[in-house]
Amino acid sequence: MSVTQPLRISYIELQSAKNIECIELIFPDSRRSIRQQGKNHFREEFPQPLAVQGEAFSFLVHWKKWYSWLKPAVENVRIDVRDILSNSQAQKFQTMRVKLDITVGLSPSSTSVDVVRAQDNPAPPNTDGLRSTTGELLGQCPRFRILVMGQSGIGKSTLINRAFGIEQASAEHFVPGEADVEKELISPQNNRFVLHDSKGFEPGDDVNYDNVRRFIENRKNREHVKDQLHAVWLCFRIPAPDHGERLLEQGMETFLKEGTDIFRNIPAIVVFTKYDELLGGMKMQKKADPDTAAKEYLQEHCFDPIAEFTGSTDLSFVAVSSKPGLGQGHKQLIDLTHQKVTERFRLQTDSPSPVSVVTVMAQRTLPNLKIEGSIDVGRQRYWRTLTSSANFKDHTIIECLAVIHTDIVCVWNFNDPFQYLYSDEFRRLMVGTTDAATPASQNLGRVDSTNAICEAGSPLMLLVPLILPLEAGLGFVQWAHKIYQRLPKVHHKFMAYIVDLVHVLEILFALTANNNEKKLTRGAITLAFNAYYYSEMRLNAHQRIKRFDFKVPGRDTVLEKIISLVRMSPVADSDISRVLASIRPADLERDEEWRTNASN
Repeated sequence: MSVTQPLRISYIELQSAKNIECIELIFPDSRRSIRQQGKNHFREEFPQPLAVQGEAFSFLVHWKKWYSWLKPAVENVRIDVRDILSNSQAQKFQTMRVKLDITVGLSPSSTSVDVVRAQDNPAPPNTDGLRSTTGELLGQCPRFRILVMGQSGIGKSTLINRAFGIEQASAEHFVPGEADVEKELISPQNNRFVLHDSKGFEPGDDVNYDNVRRFIENRKNREHVKDQLHAVWLCFRIPAPDHGERLLEQGMETFLKEGTDIFRNIPAIVVFTKYDELLGGMKMQKKADPDTAAKEYLQEHCFDPIAEFTGSTDLSFVAVSSKPGLGQGHKQLIDLTHQKVTERFRLQTDSPSPVSVVTVMAQRTLPNLKIEGSIDVGRQRYWRTLTSSANFKDHTIIECLAVIHTDIVCVWNFNDPFQYLYSDEFRRLMVGTTDAATPASQNLGRVDSTNAICEAGSPLMLLVPLILPLEAGLGFVQWAHKIYQRLPKVHHKFMAYIVDLVHVLEILFALTANNNEKKLTRGAITLAFNAYYYSEMRLNAHQRIKRFDFKVPGRDTVLEKIISLVRMSPVADSDISRVLASIRPADLERDEEWRTNASN
């Protein structure tokens, strides 16, 4: 549940008996250091109280290097706003985390100047009233809510991990063979979905049977869309051919036969797991075409029987496998789930449904859904009529740039606990890419590397630290304002910024697709950015933007051009694909500090 009123903080104090290098206060789009007052004593005061809206913020604790052999060198300590509001006394909140005494001073009556959005509804600072579209949508529905039904051992955990890019969520929350359907399971690696788990129905298990039916009916009748059930996956293992295995356990068969009306108005999909075992069986039987034989078996022995005895036309069917090379089923499942959710929760207006958008955010399987989600969010407000007013009705270019950046990054929803993609450093980097006429050496410092690759004279720099094009002493807003004030045709810069950011994130998605449960690193961002920055594709996109004539009466041609360019996948580019194929998994785990020209 989101926090509607901002938490106003007057000071923060942290003390520890252990050796600490430094501590940072982390928000989704920014970070600030907490000043050291003495040995292992840190305190920061805010004369104008700092207001935090949303569900949480965190501290990044950097331990001394010699101490790090005992524990991680860097730890992320999450603080829930609701815990502070419910447990504070005498205008302060105190807690102990990772042997760190934390005190948060509260100033509820003070006027807030610096408002920072927290985890659920990220928005950059200094927007002066420009609220992100994703912030508004997440305010209505912060998480995709799904019920997964099925017996233990059939592959539910693997299915969830693959679909939502998390790592063994069940290990922390599930006891084998047990499940509480009312319990909300939220992974810290992806807080854009909430899972309800139901074990299978055993014969005579009337209690679990009634609990599940009651839960579904209750969620259907909830007033707010965020509390409703958005989708149901009914999971079954494919019965082995010629082994006499039952299609459904008796309890689930009774559950479905008594009526699928319970799933009316809820997107429900029957998911058959272990497809690889069925395919392997067909190969052992020496079928001429094992793939076709497996599909025919599924239709005859799985899909048709359930459709027949339920009499339901609302159920859809998918077969999945966790084995490498057989991931198409997972993609079909995510695509079908999104289609059904979009149809069920479609709004009467042209605006995207909050449930549809958060479904796109939650899934970490299909990059094309991320692209279309970015378009849906952008066309609702900030991508429209870019040429009509560079200041978006009394707002500056930089305010608009910040909110556009937040909306796009929020849709892609990487496992980014340190908020690198919202950082000033990454935004500076993206701003520096938007002038196609500027030589690369003036935009991004070059570092010699034995891993440099040259293709057709275009350097594709790999595994090098990012050198950011900014001036010492300037914050992001002041620096970007200075840059943009001397650039003509500002709408071209906005177009390039949007296209470049979406393309870099798509490359980053491809790089981390097999390990998206792991924390995002600056090394991975470096690789994704460099692969795109030094590509012919970026130069070609910028040339198209520069030559683009937006003056066509009666049409928003700028929006049309942006959409056409962001849909041109950089991963499909042969040069970029070749670069990505050369990157080792270990390279993605490097997490060097951001560096600027000023620090050289």
